[in-house]
Amino acid sequence: MKIYNTLTRTKEDFIPLEKGAVKIYACGPTVYNFIHIGNARPLCVFDILRRYFEYAGYKVTFVQNFTDIDDKLIRKAAEENTTVAEVADRFTAEYWTDAKGLGVKEATHHPKATDNIEEIIDIVQSLCDKGFAYQIDDGVYFRAGKFEEYGKLSHMPLDDLFANASERVGTGDGKENPMDFCLWKLAKPGEPFWESPWGQGRPGWHIECSAMARRYLGQTIDIHCGGEDLVFPHHENEIAQSECANGAPFARYWMHNGFINIDNKKMSKSAGNFFTVRDVAEKYGYEPIRYLMIASHYRSPINYSLDIIEQCRSALERLYNCRENLIFALSHAVEGQLIREQAVTLDGFKASFKDAMEDDFNTANALSVLFDLTKYINQQVLNSGNKALCEAALAVFNELAGVLGLLYSREEASADEEVEQLIEQRTAARKNKDFAEADRIRDQLKAMNIILEDTPQGVKWSKG
Repeated sequence: MKIYNTLTRTKEDFIPLEKGAVKIYACGPTVYNFIHIGNARPLCVFDILRRYFEYAGYKVTFVQNFTDIDDKLIRKAAEENTTVAEVADRFTAEYWTDAKGLGVKEATHHPKATDNIEEIIDIVQSLCDKGFAYQIDDGVYFRAGKFEEYGKLSHMPLDDLFANASERVGTGDGKENPMDFCLWKLAKPGEPFWESPWGQGRPGWHIECSAMARRYLGQTIDIHCGGEDLVFPHHENEIAQSECANGAPFARYWMHNGFINIDNKKMSKSAGNFFTVRDVAEKYGYEPIRYLMIASHYRSPINYSLDIIEQCRSALERLYNCRENLIFALSHAVEGQLIREQAVTLDGFKASFKDAMEDDFNTANALSVLFDLTKYINQQVLNSGNKALCEAALAVFNELAGVLGLLYSREEASADEEVEQLIEQRTAARKNKDFAEADRIRDQLKAMNIILEDTPQGVKWSKG
């Protein structure tokens, strides 16, 4: 298995710290608003990363945090004349609505920054004791220049980092160096705070993730992942403070997903092309959004447009139709044997899928394999009448779609016994020439949003 490591800018063989296990930390949302379409990409991409490792037999510990104390939350609470905790609780609940809609599995741990203040203070104190941090009037700052490897993740010359530091890290009166960043912010009047050796205050953004990663995964983790926009300063600063505090490498592999553009332009509120996941899902559903996020390689940029999201809906419909047709064919198939050639062909799809996923988690190529399998099923399986072949093909189809987390928003047709019974009653009524009763049952099914299709093999149905 190979992973492109942002730290080394090379594709490397993945070798876990512990054989058969993998520890992953993914930066989660700052819960002050609804998640936007750009946030959906790391959610979906790294959900599949976790799913594939589990599929490959690894024991996965997956941590995704909630940033529930931050300047943005404080501003939001002030605007709404409420508390930071109320804002965080409300938008954490909204996050779960969207995450579940996107088919994202719950992480092993979902820590909140405010539940880890003790761990945060411990790391900051360690950095102060070792001379990597100092206090000024508004808080405690990390001495970026004291960490000799600062900049090793972003691969930017120190002069360039220095030039960008005032914009991305903040100036702060009294800082020794523009690249120094805040570990602990002293509270202003009316702001939430916790007691600390440096006075009443709250954690800086970067230190929160270092503390939660260490608490739930240990001093060194296998994979740290997030959006490309987090490389600097967030992840760069996480490395610096974690490695100086712990005296150990922080993360061995760094994975970053590419940006999302809207109609070939960068998404921004000022440009008026800013979309939340909820906005898009209300018009198109959640699953086409997930499909869009995995239809390209995770490191490539994605372009979102109405035409593209419609294409995603059509592609999903093709997959759903294949599954529903296969289930229908299976219900009318007769006993038969799976011959060696058929078994080899199906195993070949699984092998190609695995090759794609193990080459830096190329979900685009993995999707292509799923559509190749769909073509094979449509051409070679549906009309075979061979029960063993239908069962084997359905198992492989569901297996591959499951790893990608697709086809979750529409239940398999065979699962609804009431519908099957009504169809049997309608068939019997038509056989007895009781067309009034047959029409009544059809209308009843239509009211249940069930679409019927009469075929030579029998009645096929789907949910509208």
